Amino acid sequence: MIPFLQNLVDAVSLGSIYALVALGIGLLFGILRLINFAHGDFITVGAYALIVPSADVTARLLIGGWPWPVMIPTICLIVIVAALLTDALVFRPLRRASSPTLMIASFAVSYIIQNGVLMAYGARPKAVDLWSGANSQILIGELRVPMLQLVTLVVTLVLMGGLTLFLKKTPYGIQMRAAAEDFRMAQYLGVRGNLVIGLAFAISGILAGVVSLLTTTQSGSLSHTMGVPLALFAFVAVVVGGMGSLVGAVVGGFTIGLIVTMLQAYLPPDLRAFRDAFAFAFVILVLLVRPSGLVPARSTIERV
Repeated sequence: MIPFLQNLVDAVSLGSIYALVALGIGLLFGILRLINFAHGDFITVGAYALIVPSADVTARLLIGGWPWPVMIPTICLIVIVAALLTDALVFRPLRRASSPTLMIASFAVSYIIQNGVLMAYGARPKAVDLWSGANSQILIGELRVPMLQLVTLVVTLVLMGGLTLFLKKTPYGIQMRAAAEDFRMAQYLGVRGNLVIGLAFAISGILAGVVSLLTTTQSGSLSHTMGVPLALFAFVAVVVGGMGSLVGAVVGGFTIGLIVTMLQAYLPPDLRAFRDAFAFAFVILVLLVRPSGLVPARSTIERV
């Protein structure tokens, strides 16, 4: 029983990361119908902002060495600026482009960011010692729970709760929900499209910044493609949960985390190398049963 509970804790922690990334992707899709594959590279930007630009293998902390009450907002601000610049320079001129065009543009942005990181920091992965004390373990009976996993879950719940309150209780949040339902009608009613979209990019930047800190602390290493797998699994989570549904993005994130962790734990050793293939096969089965996702959006209105 203890091994299963241990795996369940790992699954919830991984699912929390996927849920946060999926929220960032799902938020933009709900308003813009944009599948932003560059979202994973926003995570990379936040992670590399922690260190001094250098080609050395062992990184020297820059912002990562600041006190955490200053460091966390600074990293989030850097990622927000990167996200807003991306919107202003790339996606705003393509407002009326088709969804496939926007998706291809997001791929281009992703490669530009990756190569920018390569030029500034080199291609070698870097070891980073960030908040190493967070990896200490807490004993709950016979169950060993890393403190970082508890922090990840708590942070995810707080951010999800805060985003829910923002969308339901604030004027800007209500405007974002209206734009997600019917962008053209929302504009007719006085919603400023660029402002709402900018807010969506800013919130996705905050989520990406938090994920970059959690991921860096957990892995202890950086690479210029570190955000790509996260964005891929988060996109799958958005599809499984239901395109355009933020609740579905969260449910999909935890579902993918559970599937991946349990497959890694219980597949025969010879098959564990093919874990992702089994995970995506399960995703296909889910979509065959529920093509619109586990928690489908109430409407799938075309983006204007």
